[in-house]
Parts: sequence; structure tokens; C-alpha cells
Amino acid sequence: MRRIIYDTATSLDGFIADAEGSLSWLFAVEGGEEPDASLLPGDAGVLVEGSTTYEWVLAESDILAHPERWYEFHGDRATFVFTTRELPRPAGADITFVSGPVIDALPRIRAAAGDRDVWVVGGGDLAGQFFDSGALDEISVSVAPVTLGAGASLLPRRIDSDRLSLRSAQMVGAFARLVYDVRPTGGSGASRELLPMAMS
Repeated sequence: MRRIIYDTATSLDGFIADAEGSLSWLFAVEGGEEPDASLLPGDAGVLVEGSTTYEWVLAESDILAHPERWYEFHGDRATFVFTTRELPRPAGADITFVSGPVIDALPRIRAAAGDRDVWVVGGGDLAGQFFDSGALDEISVSVAPVTLGAGASLLPRRIDSDRLSLRSAQMVGAFARLVYDVRPTGGSGASRELLPMAMS
């Protein structure tokens, strides 16, 4: 069964980017720049990103000037980017720009994924909106031995313990890998019909 997974690295104090919006802190951790395969979703057919994440990726690797670098991370997988603005597209990349509620884009995202998983790469608020809709099935975090003090929150939502079930916890190099299943509310999928606007 297809799953929608929010999978990301986080600092020990719960930030996925520093106060300047950079991931340089992560790349400085041993294994952070070239993560172990077990730290990434194994069967993701579609990637989903907010505009902030997307623009950071483009700028960090100068992808518009070197479009071949897009494939170093994304491969040939379809990528959906939630944005309210017109954004540039690397030559040849399979990118769909969408705006508005996530619930409206879900049928297209699921269809593009086929029998494979959907990986919500970030940011945290976009992942939170997938959670709000009842569409998020798993939260996987790789906790780095770093504290940032401020920055972009891992998941800026209150999520109580009755909604999360710890499936696994393990040490992978310098990281603590935590995988949680997201429990539906009331045992039904009714909450999947509710969703706020989806922006990064």
C-alpha cells in the first residue's frame, strides 16, 4: 500500500534548517553530506517540497546553471513543489508546481507515485499540512548531534502521543534514526477531507 512519508534530518533541538535557512550544519556532521542509504526512504516514487526547500536546493547546487545536478538527489522521480509564485525549472526535470490546498493535489500526487511511496522532503509546515489532512502515514527523522537554537521547525504542529506510534529506533552512524507511524483520528479517514492552504 502506498504511504506518504515525511522523512528528514533534524537537529537535536528540533530544527531542519538554521536561522539563515541553511543546511550547512547538516553537511558538517559525519555522514550528513552523503547519508547512509538506510536514512532515506527506500521506495519513494514521488517527492514533495515546499518552495523554500526547492529554492534552497536550486541555489545550493547552482542547479539552474548545471541542471544535471538535479538528478543527484531527485533522480528521475516526479517532484511536486507547492508555491504561490512562479519559480524557475531546471532543464529536463520532472517538476509540477501546485498551489492551494494539499487535498486538491493529492489525487495527482498519488497517481504519479503509482504503487510507490510519496516522500515529503520539506519544509516542516508543508509536512504539517499533510498531517492536518490525515494524509500523512509516517514521520521518520534522523536526529543529528547538533543544536541550532533557532531556525525552521521540524514540524510546527502540536501532535499528541496518541497520534504517533514508535516503530523503530536505531543508531546509524552519528544519527539517531526514529520512525513513527501516524495513527488516524478516531480510526477513520474522515480527517483526510480537511486541509488548510499549503505553502512552504
